[in-house]
Amino acid sequence: MAMATSTQLSSSLFHSQITKKPFLLPPAAAPNSVHGFSTRRLKSLSLSHHSSVSASAASSAVDVTEPVKKPVRTLPFRVGHGFDLHRLEPGYPLIIGGIDIPHDRGCGAHSDGDVLLHCVVDAILGALGLPDIGQIFPDSDPKWKGAASSVFIKEAVRLMDEAGYEIGNLDATLILQRPKISPHKETIRSNLSKLLGADPSVVNVKAKTHEKVDSLGENRSIAAHTVILLMKK
Repeated sequence: MAMATSTQLSSSLFHSQITKKPFLLPPAAAPNSVHGFSTRRLKSLSLSHHSSVSASAASSAVDVTEPVKKPVRTLPFRVGHGFDLHRLEPGYPLIIGGIDIPHDRGCGAHSDGDVLLHCVVDAILGALGLPDIGQIFPDSDPKWKGAASSVFIKEAVRLMDEAGYEIGNLDATLILQRPKISPHKETIRSNLSKLLGADPSVVNVKAKTHEKVDSLGENRSIAAHTVILLMKK
């Protein structure tokens, strides 16, 4: 409140003398006041405001709901792809799909080097979202030295059964320049179906040369691709 002027004071004094009412000076702003509000009151209002804001912020923090985790969906089918490649070297047997194929060289590998079975195992593991064959059966482990790849197939099939899936169909392609696979194709397919516990009608094996290009075409290596469809039981 502004200080009273001298004219206002004179007028009030004259009015007091006529009416015989006591003359009271207008209240001056207290040293601890701002615009008529005590600093204590202002501090109280300020603390109240900050408390309200803090409480609101805390309430907002508490009210934030964490996102609800959705359950993992069980897929009706899963697709996997496998690939493998091995060197062909003299002095080793050539094992394809568990069948010993007559040839002047074979796969130099930690196990029996069956490129087809290794490829199929990786396809199954991939479809199930599991680590690859090298992680489950590391070549640094002596117990897999010279092991028959049928052991790896049986473990992959066990994992597939455990997850509640079965083979819908499988398509494999062998890539090598020599020897010709056509005379052995049905034997390979039949044995692979037996190892997988699948009907031969859902297992397909093809073979291609590499047109004498790079190590595959020069009879220095052999490779295989496999695509597999797993279906929920």
